Amino acid sequence: MRIKYLIEKEFKQMFRNNFLPRLIIGFPLMMMLVLPWAANMEIRNINLAVVDNCKNTYSRRLLEKASSSDYFHLVEVASSYEEAMNGVERGNTDIILEIPATFDRDFVKEGNSKVLISVNTVNGTKGSLGSTYLSSIVADFNKEIISESGISGKANIPQVEIIVQNRFNPHMDYKIFMVPALVVMALTMLCGFLPALNIVSEKEKGTIEQINVTPVSKFTFIVAKLIPYWIVGFIVLSLCFLLAWMVYGLTPQGSLLTVYLYALLYVLAMSGFGLVISNYSDTMQQAMFVMYFFMMILMLMSGLFTPLSGMPQWAQNMAMFNPLKYFIQVMRQVYLKGSSITELAPQAIALVSFALFFNGWAILSYRKRG
Repeated sequence: MRIKYLIEKEFKQMFRNNFLPRLIIGFPLMMMLVLPWAANMEIRNINLAVVDNCKNTYSRRLLEKASSSDYFHLVEVASSYEEAMNGVERGNTDIILEIPATFDRDFVKEGNSKVLISVNTVNGTKGSLGSTYLSSIVADFNKEIISESGISGKANIPQVEIIVQNRFNPHMDYKIFMVPALVVMALTMLCGFLPALNIVSEKEKGTIEQINVTPVSKFTFIVAKLIPYWIVGFIVLSLCFLLAWMVYGLTPQGSLLTVYLYALLYVLAMSGFGLVISNYSDTMQQAMFVMYFFMMILMLMSGLFTPLSGMPQWAQNMAMFNPLKYFIQVMRQVYLKGSSITELAPQAIALVSFALFFNGWAILSYRKRG
Protein backbone atom coordinates (compact mmCIF):
# COMPACT_ATOMS: atom_id res chain seq x y z
CA MET A 1 0.00 0.00 0.00
CA ARG A 2 2.96 2.32 0.54
CA ILE A 3 3.61 2.49 -3.18
CA LYS A 4 0.03 3.64 -3.77
CA TYR A 5 0.54 6.72 -1.56
CA LEU A 6 3.93 7.43 -3.07
CA ILE A 7 2.47 7.40 -6.59
CA GLU A 8 -0.37 9.63 -5.41
CA LYS A 9 2.24 12.03 -4.00
CA GLU A 10 4.08 12.10 -7.32
CA PHE A 11 0.94 13.00 -9.28
CA LYS A 12 0.01 15.70 -6.77
CA GLN A 13 3.46 17.22 -7.06
CA MET A 14 3.22 17.07 -10.84
CA PHE A 15 -0.11 18.88 -11.04
CA ARG A 16 0.75 21.43 -8.37
CA ASN A 17 3.42 22.67 -10.76
CA ASN A 18 1.50 24.83 -13.25
CA PHE A 19 4.22 24.49 -15.87
CA LEU A 20 4.58 20.68 -16.06
CA PRO A 21 1.06 19.79 -17.35
CA ARG A 22 1.42 22.48 -20.02
CA LEU A 23 4.84 21.12 -20.99
CA ILE A 24 3.52 17.55 -21.21
CA ILE A 25 0.83 18.64 -23.68
CA GLY A 26 2.59 21.53 -25.43
CA PHE A 27 5.91 19.82 -26.16
CA PRO A 28 4.53 16.95 -28.29
CA LEU A 29 2.25 19.42 -30.07
CA MET A 30 5.27 21.54 -31.00
CA MET A 31 7.30 18.49 -32.02
CA MET A 32 4.57 17.08 -34.26
CA LEU A 33 3.18 20.27 -35.79
CA VAL A 34 6.36 22.30 -36.38
CA LEU A 35 9.45 20.09 -36.60
CA PRO A 36 8.34 17.78 -39.46
CA TRP A 37 8.19 20.90 -41.65
CA ALA A 38 11.39 22.47 -40.31
CA ALA A 39 13.57 19.33 -39.92
CA ASN A 40 13.45 18.54 -43.61
CA MET A 41 16.39 17.32 -45.68
CA GLU A 42 14.64 18.28 -48.92
CA ILE A 43 16.46 21.27 -50.41
CA ARG A 44 14.28 23.82 -52.17
CA ASN A 45 14.56 27.43 -53.37
CA ILE A 46 18.15 26.96 -54.51
CA ASN A 47 19.39 30.23 -56.02
CA LEU A 48 20.14 29.62 -59.70
CA ALA A 49 22.02 31.88 -62.12
CA VAL A 50 21.93 31.08 -65.85
CA VAL A 51 24.51 32.18 -68.43
CA ASP A 52 22.80 31.76 -71.81
CA ASN A 53 25.47 32.21 -74.47
CA CYS A 54 23.22 30.70 -77.14
CA LYS A 55 19.97 32.69 -76.75
CA ASN A 56 18.07 30.44 -79.12
CA THR A 57 15.02 28.17 -79.02
CA TYR A 58 16.42 25.16 -77.16
CA SER A 59 18.51 27.21 -74.73
CA ARG A 60 15.49 29.34 -73.79
CA ARG A 61 13.41 26.20 -73.21
CA LEU A 62 16.08 24.77 -70.95
CA LEU A 63 16.21 28.04 -69.02
CA GLU A 64 12.42 28.04 -68.60
CA LYS A 65 12.41 24.39 -67.51
CA ALA A 66 15.08 24.94 -64.87
CA SER A 67 13.57 28.15 -63.50
CA SER A 68 10.04 26.69 -63.30
CA SER A 69 11.18 23.87 -61.01
CA ASP A 70 10.10 24.03 -57.36
CA TYR A 71 13.68 23.33 -56.36
CA PHE A 72 15.22 26.42 -58.00
CA HIS A 73 14.77 30.15 -57.73
CA LEU A 74 16.14 32.02 -60.75
CA VAL A 75 18.02 35.00 -59.34
CA GLU A 76 19.97 36.11 -62.42
CA VAL A 77 20.36 35.64 -66.15
CA ALA A 78 23.98 36.77 -66.41
CA SER A 79 25.74 37.93 -69.56
CA SER A 80 28.98 36.10 -68.66
CA TYR A 81 30.30 33.40 -66.37
CA GLU A 82 32.38 35.96 -64.48
CA GLU A 83 29.28 38.04 -63.77
CA ALA A 84 27.49 34.96 -62.42
CA MET A 85 30.50 34.12 -60.24
CA ASN A 86 30.22 37.53 -58.62
CA GLY A 87 26.80 36.44 -57.37
CA VAL A 88 28.38 33.32 -55.86
CA GLU A 89 31.02 35.45 -54.13
CA ARG A 90 28.31 37.70 -52.66
CA GLY A 91 26.36 34.66 -51.44
CA ASN A 92 23.37 35.39 -53.72
CA THR A 93 23.87 32.39 -56.04
CA ASP A 94 24.16 28.67 -55.24
CA ILE A 95 24.42 27.13 -58.73
CA ILE A 96 25.44 28.44 -62.15
CA LEU A 97 24.11 26.86 -65.34
CA GLU A 98 26.16 27.96 -68.37
CA ILE A 99 24.72 27.17 -71.80
CA PRO A 100 27.35 27.28 -74.58
CA ALA A 101 26.92 29.35 -77.74
CA THR A 102 26.78 26.19 -79.89
CA PHE A 103 24.04 24.53 -77.79
CA ASP A 104 21.25 24.53 -80.43
CA ARG A 105 23.57 23.71 -83.33
CA ASP A 106 25.14 20.75 -81.57
CA PHE A 107 21.69 19.39 -80.73
CA VAL A 108 20.54 19.54 -84.33
CA LYS A 109 23.74 18.27 -85.98
CA GLU A 110 25.15 15.81 -83.43
CA GLY A 111 22.16 14.90 -81.30
CA ASN A 112 23.83 16.05 -78.07
CA SER A 113 25.27 19.13 -76.46
CA LYS A 114 27.09 20.08 -73.27
CA VAL A 115 26.27 22.48 -70.46
CA LEU A 116 28.36 23.56 -67.47
CA ILE A 117 26.96 23.23 -63.94
CA SER A 118 29.05 25.04 -61.31
CA VAL A 119 28.03 24.49 -57.69
CA ASN A 120 28.79 26.44 -54.53
CA THR A 121 29.56 23.61 -52.07
CA VAL A 122 30.23 25.62 -48.92
CA ASN A 123 27.04 23.87 -47.82
CA GLY A 124 27.92 20.35 -49.02
CA THR A 125 24.40 18.92 -48.71
CA LYS A 126 22.77 21.81 -50.53
CA GLY A 127 25.41 21.78 -53.27
CA SER A 128 25.28 18.01 -53.79
CA LEU A 129 21.49 17.79 -53.93
CA GLY A 130 21.24 20.95 -56.02
CA SER A 131 23.61 19.63 -58.68
CA THR A 132 21.70 16.33 -58.72
CA TYR A 133 18.38 18.12 -59.18
CA LEU A 134 19.73 20.32 -61.99
CA SER A 135 21.43 17.40 -63.74
CA SER A 136 18.11 15.53 -63.65
CA ILE A 137 16.31 18.51 -65.17
CA VAL A 138 18.89 18.76 -67.98
CA ALA A 139 18.66 15.00 -68.66
CA ASP A 140 14.87 15.20 -68.76
CA PHE A 141 15.05 18.17 -71.13
CA ASN A 142 17.41 16.16 -73.35
CA LYS A 143 14.89 13.32 -73.60
CA GLU A 144 12.08 15.73 -74.45
CA ILE A 145 14.01 17.31 -77.33
CA ILE A 146 15.09 13.93 -78.72
CA SER A 147 11.53 12.64 -78.54
CA GLU A 148 10.07 15.72 -80.23
CA SER A 149 12.69 16.15 -82.95
CA GLY A 150 13.61 12.57 -83.78
CA ILE A 151 17.27 13.57 -83.54
CA SER A 152 19.65 10.86 -84.70
CA GLY A 153 22.86 9.81 -83.04
CA LYS A 154 22.65 8.67 -79.45
CA ALA A 155 18.89 8.65 -79.63
CA ASN A 156 19.08 5.56 -81.89
CA ILE A 157 21.30 3.57 -79.54
CA PRO A 158 19.31 0.83 -77.74
CA GLN A 159 18.76 1.75 -74.13
CA VAL A 160 17.78 -0.11 -70.97
CA GLU A 161 14.68 1.38 -69.40
CA ILE A 162 14.94 1.72 -65.65
CA ILE A 163 11.72 1.74 -63.62
CA VAL A 164 12.20 2.83 -60.01
CA GLN A 165 9.74 1.77 -57.32
CA ASN A 166 10.04 3.62 -54.02
CA ARG A 167 8.91 1.13 -51.40
CA PHE A 168 7.28 2.15 -48.10
CA ASN A 169 7.47 5.90 -48.91
CA PRO A 170 6.45 6.04 -52.60
CA HIS A 171 6.31 9.84 -52.86
CA MET A 172 9.69 10.30 -51.09
CA ASP A 173 8.04 12.62 -48.57
CA TYR A 174 10.65 13.44 -45.94
CA LYS A 175 7.95 14.21 -43.35
CA ILE A 176 6.81 10.58 -43.49
CA PHE A 177 10.37 9.59 -42.61
CA MET A 178 10.68 12.13 -39.79
CA VAL A 179 7.32 11.89 -37.98
CA PRO A 180 7.87 8.44 -36.37
CA ALA A 181 11.35 9.50 -35.19
CA LEU A 182 10.02 12.77 -33.74
CA VAL A 183 7.54 10.75 -31.66
CA VAL A 184 10.59 9.05 -30.15
CA MET A 185 12.18 12.43 -29.43
CA ALA A 186 9.04 13.66 -27.64
CA LEU A 187 9.07 10.57 -25.42
CA THR A 188 12.80 10.94 -24.80
CA MET A 189 12.64 14.55 -23.70
CA LEU A 190 9.63 14.09 -21.42
CA CYS A 191 10.42 10.66 -19.98
CA GLY A 192 14.14 11.29 -19.71
CA PHE A 193 14.32 14.92 -18.62
CA LEU A 194 11.46 15.00 -16.12
CA PRO A 195 12.64 12.01 -14.06
CA ALA A 196 16.16 13.48 -14.09
CA LEU A 197 14.82 16.61 -12.42
CA ASN A 198 12.52 14.77 -10.02
CA ILE A 199 14.80 13.54 -7.23
CA VAL A 200 17.00 16.64 -7.58
CA SER A 201 13.99 18.89 -6.98
CA GLU A 202 13.23 16.95 -3.79
CA LYS A 203 16.85 17.35 -2.71
CA GLU A 204 16.66 21.12 -3.22
CA LYS A 205 13.34 21.40 -1.36
CA GLY A 206 14.51 19.15 1.47
CA THR A 207 11.58 16.72 1.15
CA ILE A 208 13.94 13.87 0.28
CA GLU A 209 15.01 13.76 3.94
CA GLN A 210 11.45 12.99 4.98
CA ILE A 211 11.39 10.03 2.58
CA ASN A 212 14.73 8.80 3.85
CA VAL A 213 13.51 8.38 7.43
CA THR A 214 10.51 6.27 6.37
CA PRO A 215 10.66 2.45 6.08
CA VAL A 216 10.09 2.70 2.29
CA SER A 217 12.63 0.53 0.44
CA LYS A 218 14.83 1.86 -2.34
CA PHE A 219 13.06 -0.38 -4.88
CA THR A 220 9.60 0.89 -3.88
CA PHE A 221 10.79 4.50 -3.94
CA ILE A 222 12.30 4.23 -7.44
CA VAL A 223 9.28 2.37 -8.88
CA ALA A 224 6.94 5.01 -7.43
CA LYS A 225 9.04 7.66 -9.14
CA LEU A 226 8.91 5.83 -12.48
CA ILE A 227 5.23 4.86 -12.77
CA PRO A 228 3.86 8.43 -13.23
CA TYR A 229 6.28 9.00 -16.11
CA TRP A 230 5.31 5.73 -17.74
CA ILE A 231 1.70 6.92 -17.69
CA VAL A 232 2.75 10.33 -19.03
CA GLY A 233 4.75 8.59 -21.75
CA PHE A 234 1.76 6.61 -22.97
CA ILE A 235 -0.47 9.71 -22.95
CA VAL A 236 2.13 11.59 -25.02
CA LEU A 237 2.53 8.62 -27.38
CA SER A 238 -1.24 8.40 -27.97
CA LEU A 239 -1.41 12.16 -28.57
CA CYS A 240 1.41 11.89 -31.13
CA PHE A 241 -0.37 9.03 -32.92
CA LEU A 242 -3.51 11.15 -33.12
CA LEU A 243 -1.63 14.17 -34.50
CA ALA A 244 0.25 12.02 -37.05
CA TRP A 245 -3.10 10.75 -38.35
CA MET A 246 -4.97 14.08 -38.29
CA VAL A 247 -2.21 16.32 -39.67
CA TYR A 248 -0.18 14.02 -41.94
CA GLY A 249 -2.60 11.17 -42.63
CA LEU A 250 0.04 8.80 -41.29
CA THR A 251 -1.07 5.58 -39.61
CA PRO A 252 1.10 2.57 -38.75
CA GLN A 253 1.23 -0.20 -41.33
CA GLY A 254 1.86 -2.64 -38.48
CA SER A 255 0.13 -3.14 -35.14
CA LEU A 256 -0.28 -0.33 -32.62
CA LEU A 257 0.13 -2.94 -29.88
CA THR A 258 3.66 -3.58 -31.14
CA VAL A 259 4.46 0.12 -30.84
CA TYR A 260 2.99 0.33 -27.33
CA LEU A 261 4.93 -2.74 -26.22
CA TYR A 262 8.24 -1.33 -27.41
CA ALA A 263 7.31 2.11 -26.04
CA LEU A 264 6.84 0.50 -22.61
CA LEU A 265 10.38 -0.86 -22.76
CA TYR A 266 11.82 2.39 -24.09
CA VAL A 267 10.10 4.65 -21.55
CA LEU A 268 11.25 2.30 -18.81
CA ALA A 269 14.84 2.55 -20.06
CA MET A 270 14.89 6.34 -20.49
CA SER A 271 13.13 7.13 -17.21
CA GLY A 272 15.64 4.86 -15.45
CA PHE A 273 18.45 6.74 -17.20
CA GLY A 274 16.97 10.03 -16.02
CA LEU A 275 16.80 8.76 -12.42
CA VAL A 276 20.44 7.66 -12.55
CA ILE A 277 21.45 11.22 -13.48
CA SER A 278 19.13 12.57 -10.79
CA ASN A 279 20.76 10.37 -8.15
CA TYR A 280 24.22 11.73 -8.95
CA SER A 281 23.18 15.39 -9.27
CA ASP A 282 22.92 17.85 -6.39
CA THR A 283 21.15 20.70 -8.17
CA MET A 284 18.57 21.13 -10.95
CA GLN A 285 21.12 23.02 -13.03
CA GLN A 286 23.63 20.20 -12.81
CA ALA A 287 21.05 17.59 -13.78
CA MET A 288 19.91 19.66 -16.78
CA PHE A 289 23.45 20.15 -18.10
CA VAL A 290 24.24 16.46 -17.80
CA MET A 291 20.99 15.52 -19.58
CA TYR A 292 21.67 18.02 -22.39
CA PHE A 293 25.16 16.57 -22.81
CA PHE A 294 23.86 13.02 -23.21
CA MET A 295 20.79 14.00 -25.26
CA MET A 296 22.87 15.79 -27.91
CA ILE A 297 25.09 12.74 -28.37
CA LEU A 298 22.19 10.29 -28.35
CA MET A 299 20.21 12.31 -30.91
CA LEU A 300 23.08 12.81 -33.35
CA MET A 301 24.07 9.14 -33.22
CA SER A 302 20.56 7.65 -33.39
CA GLY A 303 19.87 7.83 -37.14
CA LEU A 304 17.29 10.56 -36.53
CA PHE A 305 18.48 12.79 -39.38
CA THR A 306 21.15 10.79 -41.21
CA PRO A 307 21.49 7.03 -41.81
CA LEU A 308 23.74 5.16 -39.42
CA SER A 309 25.23 3.29 -42.38
CA GLY A 310 26.78 6.54 -43.57
CA MET A 311 28.75 6.98 -40.35
CA PRO A 312 32.30 5.70 -39.77
CA GLN A 313 32.55 2.21 -38.31
CA TRP A 314 33.66 3.49 -34.89
CA ALA A 315 30.53 5.69 -34.73
CA GLN A 316 28.33 2.75 -35.72
CA ASN A 317 29.92 0.71 -32.93
CA MET A 318 29.19 3.48 -30.42
CA ALA A 319 25.57 3.69 -31.63
CA MET A 320 25.05 0.11 -30.48
CA PHE A 321 24.84 1.52 -26.93
CA ASN A 322 22.22 4.13 -27.88
CA PRO A 323 18.62 3.24 -26.88
CA LEU A 324 17.22 5.95 -29.21
CA LYS A 325 18.62 4.09 -32.20
CA TYR A 326 16.60 0.95 -31.46
CA PHE A 327 13.28 2.64 -30.77
CA ILE A 328 13.59 4.88 -33.85
CA GLN A 329 14.15 1.72 -35.90
CA VAL A 330 11.04 0.16 -34.34
CA MET A 331 8.86 3.22 -35.01
CA ARG A 332 9.94 3.58 -38.64
CA GLN A 333 9.67 -0.13 -39.41
CA VAL A 334 6.25 -0.54 -37.80
CA TYR A 335 4.88 2.69 -39.28
CA LEU A 336 6.30 2.37 -42.80
CA LYS A 337 6.93 -1.36 -43.32
CA GLY A 338 4.44 -3.00 -40.96
CA SER A 339 7.12 -5.06 -39.18
CA SER A 340 6.01 -7.49 -36.48
CA ILE A 341 7.43 -8.31 -33.05
CA THR A 342 9.32 -11.32 -34.37
CA GLU A 343 11.04 -9.18 -37.02
CA LEU A 344 12.01 -6.66 -34.34
CA ALA A 345 13.40 -9.18 -31.84
CA PRO A 346 16.94 -7.65 -31.79
CA GLN A 347 15.50 -4.26 -30.86
CA ALA A 348 13.41 -5.87 -28.07
CA ILE A 349 16.48 -7.56 -26.60
CA ALA A 350 18.42 -4.29 -26.70
CA LEU A 351 15.65 -2.24 -25.04
CA VAL A 352 15.07 -4.86 -22.33
CA SER A 353 18.80 -4.81 -21.61
CA PHE A 354 18.84 -1.02 -21.35
CA ALA A 355 15.76 -1.00 -19.09
CA LEU A 356 17.24 -3.58 -16.70
CA PHE A 357 20.63 -1.89 -16.66
CA PHE A 358 19.49 1.70 -16.05
CA ASN A 359 16.76 0.87 -13.54
CA GLY A 360 19.04 -1.50 -11.65
CA TRP A 361 21.66 1.24 -11.57
CA ALA A 362 19.03 3.77 -10.39
CA ILE A 363 18.03 1.53 -7.47
CA LEU A 364 21.62 0.78 -6.45
CA SER A 365 22.81 4.39 -6.77
CA TYR A 366 19.99 5.89 -4.72
CA ARG A 367 21.51 6.64 -1.33
CA LYS A 368 18.81 6.27 1.30
CA ARG A 369 19.97 7.68 4.58
CA GLY A 370 17.71 7.07 7.56
